[in-house]
Amino acid sequence: MREAHAEDARTEARRVINNLLGEQRPTAATLIADARATLGDERASQCLELALGASLTRRSAELSSIAALVVGVRELGEGWWESERGGKLPAPMEVLRTSTAVDPWTDLTLLEMLAAWIADDAADALWGPAVAEVDLNSWQAEDRIELPGTAQPGQRLVVHFDAGGRLDALVTRRPDDDLGSNLDFSSLRYSKPAEAQWSWGVAAGLGPHRLPGEDPDPYARTVPGDAVRILREWALRHGATPEQLGESWSDVGDVVAAIERVDWMWRSGEWFGWWRGASALVDDSGYLPHRLEELAAG
Repeated sequence: MREAHAEDARTEARRVINNLLGEQRPTAATLIADARATLGDERASQCLELALGASLTRRSAELSSIAALVVGVRELGEGWWESERGGKLPAPMEVLRTSTAVDPWTDLTLLEMLAAWIADDAADALWGPAVAEVDLNSWQAEDRIELPGTAQPGQRLVVHFDAGGRLDALVTRRPDDDLGSNLDFSSLRYSKPAEAQWSWGVAAGLGPHRLPGEDPDPYARTVPGDAVRILREWALRHGATPEQLGESWSDVGDVVAAIERVDWMWRSGEWFGWWRGASALVDDSGYLPHRLEELAAG
């Protein structure tokens, strides 16, 4: 069942990214070509440099952010890069040039921050600025926002819940004659850059995503046999098939491909420990011995 859900997600992601970028099975090479054509060589090269600087287990997320920028610039135009925000925020191009952290996205990487920024700007262009923000970890619908003074019964107000994500709050009159609001969860929607970011990452997967200018190839690094044995044996005991794991793991590329095939996120919670160990192996982390110990103890 979980494997079916994972494949359903990939199928939907391929459909969406095909609609947005014309690529049902996206690759790093085609994305970089799209970035150079849409963002220009200078910006595309800066984005590529940021992706090259990320750990291999983060590379797919960084490339997904570039996909969001490509789709967003196609939506909003090249002028988006130079548009300041009323003196409160620098222009996106200045952020890219100086690697400046900008609120409210300081917990994101630079590429993720730019992707969130353009996803929100595209949402505002489509549906108007949001009047409030809600956390959808709670699905309570009633009176989640403070109504503006101009609110009228029957009015739909745009509410922000995620980067590029919006839904409507329907203004209603309560029995005590006060105005209230009900969130309309059926109106959940995302701007195209936000859809591109999600769909590229799911459709392309963790990798391997080899990028130009890499010498030596980071995916060709050999991996220690003891760690390989522990991770492969654990995965087999907990439901992964030999076909999903692959015949052998001789280098980092083999491990990355296996992580993608086993769909660990769709399995039981104990697989998170396996992911921590496998990702430490891929990223050549000093935490690898501790992660393997944790896996054995669990």
